[in-house]
Amino acid sequence: MIAELSCEDKRSLLAYARKTIASRLIGGPEPDVPPAEVLKTTCGAFVSLHEAGKLRGCIGRIVGGSHLLETIHAMALAAAFEDPRFEPLGKDELELVDLEITLLSPMQRIDDVSEIEVGRHGLYIVKGWHSGILLPQVAIEYDWDRATFLQQVCYKAGMQADAWRAPDAELFVFEGLVFGEKTARA
Repeated sequence: MIAELSCEDKRSLLAYARKTIASRLIGGPEPDVPPAEVLKTTCGAFVSLHEAGKLRGCIGRIVGGSHLLETIHAMALAAAFEDPRFEPLGKDELELVDLEITLLSPMQRIDDVSEIEVGRHGLYIVKGWHSGILLPQVAIEYDWDRATFLQQVCYKAGMQADAWRAPDAELFVFEGLVFGEKTARA
């Protein structure tokens, strides 16, 4: 089950993530911890940064091993400064990025790809040393059907497009509670 957050909790968590990144950039104090009790739950979470509508960084944990606030703190910093696909975020970029947080439900292994609901499920694939994950909103953003979603998660894992068909490939689905600064302002 995904943690249930009020609109205020979501705004507080987004502000906390932004202030965490800002404190690293300018060397200021760590942000105050939002008071909501629900933020002490554990679940997997990803923090994504977008600049002008394009991905600027995204890092997450599939399983929450610590309180949600600790996970968001670590993932906000990792998305801003450690995503190997991008240069670390610069001071001049902070005001240009929009933050998005995705809270993950527990993973559920599937044996039949017809169980995948595009727009509802994210995908996680594991085959040998390879693994890859795509959040539920990615398929919608790119207007992918189920077949394309499966191919893309394989590519993300560094595998051939049809690697999901291999007997030793494991496919998992999960749901995400997605909220961002753009939606929080609306």
